[in-house]
Amino acid sequence: MSNGKRYSNEPKLNYKKVFAVIIAIIVIIMAIIAIKNILTKAKNTSPVELLNYFALYQDEKWGILGSNGEIIIEPMYQEMIIVVDKTKDVFLCTYDIDEETGTYQTKAINSKNEDLWTNYEKIEALENYDASGNVWYEKNVLKVQKDGKWGLIDLNGNEILETSYDDITTLKGLENSLIIQKDGMLGLVNDKGTKIIDTNYSQILNLGEEYQNGYITVNSENRYGVVSFSGETILENQYEKIDNIYSDKYFVIQENGKQQLIDRQGNKILTENFDEIKQIANAGIIFTRQNQYGLMDFEGNVIIEPTYQNLEEINNDIFAANRDGKVGVMDKDQNEKIAFNYQTITYNKKAGIYVADDENYTSSLLDSNFEIKLRGILSEMNTDAGYMKLNIDNEDKYYNFRFEERTTQDLFTSHTLYLSKQNEKYGFVDSKGNLVVDYIYDDATEQNDYGYAAVKKDGLWGAINKNGETVIEPYYNLDENLVIDFIGKWHLGLDLNMNYYCDK
Repeated sequence: MSNGKRYSNEPKLNYKKVFAVIIAIIVIIMAIIAIKNILTKAKNTSPVELLNYFALYQDEKWGILGSNGEIIIEPMYQEMIIVVDKTKDVFLCTYDIDEETGTYQTKAINSKNEDLWTNYEKIEALENYDASGNVWYEKNVLKVQKDGKWGLIDLNGNEILETSYDDITTLKGLENSLIIQKDGMLGLVNDKGTKIIDTNYSQILNLGEEYQNGYITVNSENRYGVVSFSGETILENQYEKIDNIYSDKYFVIQENGKQQLIDRQGNKILTENFDEIKQIANAGIIFTRQNQYGLMDFEGNVIIEPTYQNLEEINNDIFAANRDGKVGVMDKDQNEKIAFNYQTITYNKKAGIYVADDENYTSSLLDSNFEIKLRGILSEMNTDAGYMKLNIDNEDKYYNFRFEERTTQDLFTSHTLYLSKQNEKYGFVDSKGNLVVDYIYDDATEQNDYGYAAVKKDGLWGAINKNGETVIEPYYNLDENLVIDFIGKWHLGLDLNMNYYCDK
């Protein structure tokens, strides 16, 4: 007797479950493909596709230019429009300026020329500059005024510091360090609006060259102290002066006009046998005596006699020294590492490379063993992308930090065109080396991040786009411009600090 179907020994497929499993597998595969496409697209997205913004100057008026070469805001403003962050659709305008009274109006607008955050009386950028005078703006924050008091907002319009201060300025030379003022006293906040130092001081000064090093504070009695970036008091305000010489262990103070070296607990380490402390090095202090530089350890023993015109620690226990008008490199035992044949010698810590420049501006690049690996005119050291550009025998060449030569195709994978030279003329090829733009130009630049390259013919500059098509025939004489760059038909202005594009 045969069994009924329910008890059959032959396995039977549950088609509903099979179909459900198949559908689930298909959905998973589709999801994986979709995710892969998204990641691939993100990975291969060229900067050319990302819209950035720049100030535009035309017919003595100011507007906004997009990195696609199109005018975003027609030039209509009398004063330069400030682009705080070129990736953000937020621009600052100044108008109704009365030079006699010193009054003016400000506002923020977007790419549609619409006013933003109209509940504030004024909206301003926080301008800063370094020791060389190069200007920049704090990218993530704006100062705003309401009822005559100042506060901070981010670039989305969120208030991050209440409008209760008499003024807000930058601590010059340091990023992420904003001075707040109330009732004649100063404090400090960071770019997030977080208070680091209360408004208890008459001055707040740099300590070193980075905000992470902390700050020198001066109280109403003109006594100096030190506060860390986290707001911790390192030295109480009890010193006549604290000099801007950074070390994580020691500080240079003054008593009766004379420098002394103390530790973080206030203990005196060195008080005599020097005229001036110039730098706190790994092995001791670099000091001067009768205008000559030397090195003394933290017990006061002289390691390097003060016989040099200049002395600076550029790497741990490695010193650049000036002797008879020439610069060389030595260790603390005065063993010569780089001959005294140069005008300047610096050490790039990120790249791990010594750069020695002679009087003809030719650079010798040396590795950590002080071996010369390359010679040429160094025009770029890009520590973010990990390459350097040198002109060697009138030809631009690229190298990584292992001194291996690299092609532009290796380095700029998102570019569509690559500069090529043949018979003293310049053209452009694609990533496979196929000729796209013929060798007809006297000079040219590599394609920039926005897909444009500058080309020169008969002494004049023009531009091509990412497809090699002419955007503007060579037209501009840019002999006075330090940097040649185009976005569409617009070229970078003469004043690099202003970072604007124009057509004149």
